[in-house]
Amino acid sequence: MANPASYRPKTGEIPTNPGVYRFRDPHGRVIYVGKAKSLRSRLNSYFANPAGLLPKTYAMVHAASSVEWTVVGSELESLQLEYTWIKEFKPRFNVVFRDDKTYPYLAVTMSEKYPRVQVMRGDKRKGTRYFGPYTAGAIRETMDTLLRVFPVRSCSAGVFKRAQASGRPCLLGYIDKCSAPCVGRIEPEDHRALAEDFCAFMGGEAKRFITKLEKQMADAVAKLDYEHAARLRDDITALRKVFERNAVVLAEDTDADVFALHEDELEAAVQVFHVRGGRIRGQRGWVVEKVEDFTTPDLVEHLLQQVYGEDGDTHGRLPREVLVPVAPSNGEDLAKWLGGIRGAKVDIRVPQRGDKAALMSTVRENAEHALKLHKTRRAGDITVRSQALQELQEALDLPVPLLRIECFDVSHVQGTNVVASMVVVEDGLPKKSDYRKFSITGPAANDDTAAMHDVLTRRFRHYLQDKSAQVDESVLASDGQDAAQEVAVDKSSVLDTTTPAPKAKFAYPPNLVVVDGGQPQVNAAARALRDLGIDDVYVVGLAKRLEEVWLPDSDFPVILPRTSQGLYLLQRIRDEAHRFAITFHRQKRGKAMTVSALDAVPGLGASKRKALLAHFGSVKGVKAATVEELAQAKGIGPALATAIVNHFASDGPEAVAVPAINMTTGEIIET
Repeated sequence: MANPASYRPKTGEIPTNPGVYRFRDPHGRVIYVGKAKSLRSRLNSYFANPAGLLPKTYAMVHAASSVEWTVVGSELESLQLEYTWIKEFKPRFNVVFRDDKTYPYLAVTMSEKYPRVQVMRGDKRKGTRYFGPYTAGAIRETMDTLLRVFPVRSCSAGVFKRAQASGRPCLLGYIDKCSAPCVGRIEPEDHRALAEDFCAFMGGEAKRFITKLEKQMADAVAKLDYEHAARLRDDITALRKVFERNAVVLAEDTDADVFALHEDELEAAVQVFHVRGGRIRGQRGWVVEKVEDFTTPDLVEHLLQQVYGEDGDTHGRLPREVLVPVAPSNGEDLAKWLGGIRGAKVDIRVPQRGDKAALMSTVRENAEHALKLHKTRRAGDITVRSQALQELQEALDLPVPLLRIECFDVSHVQGTNVVASMVVVEDGLPKKSDYRKFSITGPAANDDTAAMHDVLTRRFRHYLQDKSAQVDESVLASDGQDAAQEVAVDKSSVLDTTTPAPKAKFAYPPNLVVVDGGQPQVNAAARALRDLGIDDVYVVGLAKRLEEVWLPDSDFPVILPRTSQGLYLLQRIRDEAHRFAITFHRQKRGKAMTVSALDAVPGLGASKRKALLAHFGSVKGVKAATVEELAQAKGIGPALATAIVNHFASDGPEAVAVPAINMTTGEIIET
């Protein structure tokens, strides 16, 4: 038996999205398929306390050697994909659906004179429209909700005939959940049209019906018919609750392979869903290394060549359609080549809208998770981290091991709200407690090189100050000990040993400084260190476009191999610094987007501005207030009230009030 801890994924690696998961044994066979509203919560329940699991589940997690998952768009999609894969793989720990049992479908018998909505299992019948599958509880709730909007007949043939004979409808007819065709309340043609609308809604045309009801509700409100408008409002709410777009199950005649990519400068994660007969019959994924001059269309072309050239029949026959995120290079010749392999025409298309585009989005989301998981696991591998640090040290010809690396990045929008970030990596792992943010103003904000020089100067000036303070304290302590041995000291001169020393801002300098940029940024950073007299910290820059590593005062960059673990490490550090800088920049920009006439009043802080607006209702009310009226507001004293009146009086009679405005939307916040 395997130990579940040996293959347990880290909590942060598991997405919180709905999805389907598969446990595999050491031979790669699927032994259990399950679905979850939140993959993270469900999978953690298997590993948190295996001893507390039910006997069957305990045996399953100990028989497995790995677990994998697929993200989908909704709980309905996870239900349908789980059903398909249980039928496909026949896992031995899945009891449900391994025999003749199936999930129920919502069916509409369009072949009858009066179509009937019902729940059906088993083989499909000719002339009947099917929707699903669903769970037993979900299908009853869906059917009950929709019948209030589309009151189609749902009774059995016996009940229908008895109602016809008696001339009285059943209970559903009395509560308006059936249009009662049995007693002639609706003509057969109108009832069939109602059933067609039911099928259209279930087939994905919810927006049309919801828009129609919203228009009817607006008309009812205009006519002051609020009771009817309230009923329409409830119908709209019901339809929105029921409808979930189904991106997993396509039309039954759909045969397609759906490819999606998620890439960065060095690698690309590829996911493909194999759809046969409208169902996902398989899934595959790869993480591939990108060649330097490969564009995305080139990558798609080579991907299709490898997948279908080597094993084009890996999951059944080559399909009629190959759906890709972008059109491949030389697409026409590639389609002819695939057609020759299949023996019939193959269409290579980029889906733009509809169910196929929605499924493409789901596949792309899986590719994003796959690349993130790949990078996380590689970063957490101590062997890989050690290799990356060693490769980087050798490539840069550094005499010291890279125990601590700091990376700096500058962020702004056209020179406004200029900020910078500093992220720290120790032993190849981020040390977030040492991250720092910098606001840059004045001449340093003129360009990126000046900003980089300013940030490095400020960071290492703090280090020198901390270092000097530590030296002074050690000297003072030594002098105090010598003095105590020679003379008795006065109480006032005894060293304070009870008050803790202030915590140092930076523990120690880095071995390597990485800046986001090319030669100009690197030279600016190196100049800042020279100006401070620091010569034991090395500086490099990582240029994003070609992933070149620049050294100070060098005419040519250092080119690391594309598969170098050292380059991967630099890329991760640079991307983290960029993320941290962008986050801070957005925060600062958001605060600067709201301006007010009260901002310029001396001594009036944010809390007091808020109190004034709450008391007077607007900036206009504050301007019109007297000193005595202003002093009545919370936190406003006579002196501050006088300063406010004098400030607005100095604007002159022609001054125009400046409202608080959201600079992004143009919305007036204060008037």
